[in-house]
Formats: sequence, structure tokens, C-alpha cells
Amino acid sequence: MALLGFDIGGTKSVLVVADHTSRILARSRSPMRFSGDWRADLAALVDSARALLREAGQGAGPLERVGVAAPGPVDLRSGVLLNPPNLPGWRDVPVRSVLSEAFGVPVRIENDANAAALAEHRFGAGHGIRDLVYLTMSTGVGGGVICNGELVRGASGFAGELGHLPIVRNGLRCACGLRGCLEAYVGGQAWSRRLRRTAPESTRVARLAAADGSPIRPEHLLAAAREGDGFARAELGRWLDHLALGLVPLVMAFDPARVVLGTIAVAAGEALCFEPLRERVAARIWPHQAARLEIVPAALGDALPERAALAVAAAGFGSENGPGGAPAPDTGPVLATAG
Repeated sequence: MALLGFDIGGTKSVLVVADHTSRILARSRSPMRFSGDWRADLAALVDSARALLREAGQGAGPLERVGVAAPGPVDLRSGVLLNPPNLPGWRDVPVRSVLSEAFGVPVRIENDANAAALAEHRFGAGHGIRDLVYLTMSTGVGGGVICNGELVRGASGFAGELGHLPIVRNGLRCACGLRGCLEAYVGGQAWSRRLRRTAPESTRVARLAAADGSPIRPEHLLAAAREGDGFARAELGRWLDHLALGLVPLVMAFDPARVVLGTIAVAAGEALCFEPLRERVAARIWPHQAARLEIVPAALGDALPERAALAVAAAGFGSENGPGGAPAPDTGPVLATAG
């Protein structure tokens, strides 16, 4: 049995073939080139996937399943990408039906944040953990919740929109249009805007950005914080305060054994991020929860896209799914969006 995975992004596509144990047999990474016609773009991905299957050879066995990780919003029932903002020309794209026809096997699709949560659960920092929360802070904030080993979807597919938890009453406007969302305070894009507005030119943060010839980004702040820059340390403390405010309701609501954090948190590391964050969270939850809760860095790094696609392909096609890996019929549309 072979698994085929597609990770479709705004800048690159990752394709992967694995055997039934998820051992990778062939992989490829290519820039995404948008023609303005999703049919042509998807056909090019299909051609690349067929070439990759040939590269994997007979050892892969017959193709059994296809998994797709893609930016939301996704209609999980129909397998249609509705209108992903960073996939130009991809509106109402029937990804599942196109790939099912191309390969003749069941196809499962997840938004990229949920796929990443599945990947960390199956292959990474959440391996062996039945209950976990995954949260990543890159351009925005995405995540997913695993309870009793299963991805939580919710009644209409929106479960896991962790970046849009309200943490500040009437707070900053988020890119989603709401106010006070976690993403507006800890997302990379929002944080970068704040730093460019507030960092004095005399700070190490501003000087590092100037040396790069680029606007200030979180990585400049982290580098300055490691050097002891006062502004950077204060700003990082503010970021950690807001991140803790977002994690506490997740801990109280889902009682995870482990919280897995990616991107900015991983870049910051143990001393700058995880140690002070654990203290902030522990101060806001019950002592018996704090004693057993683990807050750890994501483990997959650059392998995340291929592992996310494989995790979707390998996820069970059990009673919760209809034909082709679609969720079973329900009342109303089933939607999922990336954070």
C-alpha cells in the first residue's frame, strides 16, 4: 500500500510518496507557479505526482490513499477549496474529485493548520500523546486540537481556529475582522507591524534590521533579546504574556497532556520562550494541572509539509468519513479554515 501526499502552499508545493508504514520513498519540493487557471495548476501537480510515483517504483506497492494539506477555507464535505487568499486563481476548486479521478483512490483533504497538528501528533512532538493542542505562530496563528487521539472538527468544521480566541476586550483589530484575537498579538505579521511602529532606531532590534536591509521582523527581536537588549526583552515579555492568555483557556477547555508550539516559539528556544511561558501559564491554572502539563517545541521543522500531507493520507477513513474521505453528511456546510 502506498500513500501519496500533496502539501499545497502559496509559495511552494511539496509532494511525497510513502509506504504503508509512512516510510518516505520519494519526495519533491517545487515553487508554486500560478497560471491564473486552477485547472492547469492542478494538472501540473498531478503530472508531478505521477512522476514521483514512478520514481518510488514497485517497492511502494499499489496506491491506496491520497492526502492533501492546503490553505483554507475548505468545504470538508465536498473536498472543495473555496477561496484561499494565497492561492491566486483557486476559487471553488474541487480538489478531491479531481484527484480521485486522476488516481482512482480515496482522497482526504485538510486545512494546513489541522494537517500540521495531525503531523506533530503522528510523527513529531505529540507522538504517543492522546490529548494535545498544537499552535503555530507564523504569518498568522493556526492550530489544531487532538482529543483521545482524534482531530477535533466541531459542529461546522471550525474547531481549531485557535488564533481567533479573544484575549483582549475591544482589542486590536485582527486580519479576520474581529478585535482582540490572539493572532493580533502573537502572529508574526501583526507583531512585525508593531515592532516597526514602536522600536526606537537606537535599539539593537532596529540596528539588526538595518544591517539586513529589511524591515524589522520577529527574528531581529529574538536576536537582540539574546544579546540582552532591553527593548527586545520587554517586547518578548509582552508577547509571552499574550500567548499565555491564549493558552490558558485551551488548557482549561481541553485538558491536554501536552501543548506543542511551532515557528516563532521554536526559534526563540527554551530560555527565551518555553521556560518563562510555562511559568506564566502555571500561574493562571490549577496547581495539579500545571504539575503534569507539558509545553514543548514542535519537532518536525522543515519536514512538516511532507509529514502533514502524509498524516492526512494516513488518517483513518472510518465511520466519521463518507466516500472518498469526506465527512459524513450533516446539516449545513462543513467548513474549515487555516488560522
